[in-house]
Amino acid sequence: MSRVLQLLRSPWVRKGFVAVALGAAVWAVVGQWEQVSAALASIPPTTVAFSLAVGVGYVFVTMMSWRAVLHDMGSALTVREASGLFFVSQLGKYLPGGVWNFLAAAEMGTDLRIPRRRSISVMMVAILVSIVTAMILAAAALAVGPAELAGEYGWVAWFLPVLVLLLVPPVLNRLLSVALRLTRRPPLEKPVSVRGVAASALWALLGWVLAGVQVWLVISALGAPRSLETFALAAGGYALAWTIGFVVVVVPAGVGVREAVLAVALAGHLGAGSVVVTVLLSRVLLTAADFLLGLVASADVRHRSRRLGRATAS
Repeated sequence: MSRVLQLLRSPWVRKGFVAVALGAAVWAVVGQWEQVSAALASIPPTTVAFSLAVGVGYVFVTMMSWRAVLHDMGSALTVREASGLFFVSQLGKYLPGGVWNFLAAAEMGTDLRIPRRRSISVMMVAILVSIVTAMILAAAALAVGPAELAGEYGWVAWFLPVLVLLLVPPVLNRLLSVALRLTRRPPLEKPVSVRGVAASALWALLGWVLAGVQVWLVISALGAPRSLETFALAAGGYALAWTIGFVVVVVPAGVGVREAVLAVALAGHLGAGSVVVTVLLSRVLLTAADFLLGLVASADVRHRSRRLGRATAS
């Protein structure tokens, strides 16, 4: 691990990471372009554009959830600073292994005076918040969604109490302390508070709602009724698909796994062709949102670095 972090400190490796990660994000779109172009032809352009905008909002809100934990643990970044760090480092999730976004965030954070152990801890907490809130939304969807959904995914409710317990600050701080001790890392400087977890959870829940809106817009354009049940199906299905896709860390950004789970959730409520269109288009639009925000953030980071360099030289 120390050798990997040392390698990431090289400016050339950082630039290479951004280039490769951006390339992986583009490849995720280009590799499915034939199916995507067919999907786009069957959906009004305004729906696609609005769905992309909602996807950008979802990724931005996810960053705000992470930033709330970061602020709570002692690093108060502006939205602009947090965006530059989060959106660029998150492109690493498109590389195989499931750890590159963690390592990139830890190394890039040092430029903003964030200790590496804090970066890793913040990412762990933010992901746990995302998983728990995703399961909360999925459980809520079972209550208001189609009856078949409850029959297929009723097991979600069994795991929910345990996951919520993990977010209780005394439990969460103890788990972080044990993890740091097992990895021979220094202890946390500041524990997680109730306020920090609550703020992060609210942002995360908003993010899952936005992700559900995106899927709902697509399936509505493909003929599904615009109803509360349909939205519950879209939001709960996507939240559950993301959680399972995240667990399969060997697959970059859960590619394939997330789509398979979402397809199972939607099966029986849409035609087979419409299900394929929905899962492909949702993946591509969210990948495009990651790519756009990562590209803008990368350009902004370079601009601020050059400006800081000129100010230091003068």
